[in-house]
Amino acid sequence: MASHKAALLSSVLLVSLFVTFTEAREFVVGGKNNSWKIPSSESDSLNKWAEASRFRVGDTLVWTYDPKKDSVLQVTKKDYETCNTSSPLATYKDGNTKVKLDKSGPYYFISGADGHCKQGQKLIIVVMSKRSQSMGISPAPSPVEFGGPAVAPTSTGGVTLRGGLGLIFGVLTGMILF
Repeated sequence: MASHKAALLSSVLLVSLFVTFTEAREFVVGGKNNSWKIPSSESDSLNKWAEASRFRVGDTLVWTYDPKKDSVLQVTKKDYETCNTSSPLATYKDGNTKVKLDKSGPYYFISGADGHCKQGQKLIIVVMSKRSQSMGISPAPSPVEFGGPAVAPTSTGGVTLRGGLGLIFGVLTGMILF
């Protein structure tokens, strides 16, 4: 009987951990509403925020901004580097933009407002591959590939509410069974 309880507990804990680390998340760009603006300094750059975050396939980015004054353009690497707004891959103008990250690799975004990109209102997001996600690691982006300094990997960070509750449920179940 004890071996059945131990097997059940192990299964519940494994499922809880799996849910914790595979659940898609929503990221408010910059970590707070209305962060889509010209940065006041290099340390206020949205790329600094992105470097400290881990993005996975299935996650969603959320921008909030005044749609009368700005927009979000998804662009190529070249257009990102040159702040070219003439041929975006996608244009968002609704003030509450949501972009699902559906593949691994870099995503490039710039402001559609005249002159804002050249003043630093732009963002690179690097999405981890499925393999990196399952292994719990993420390689640093190459400075050559992304046009900037390499970013040291950081820990995965916080636990989602649903995953955390699953983990607590698993522990409590184990305590009751034993």
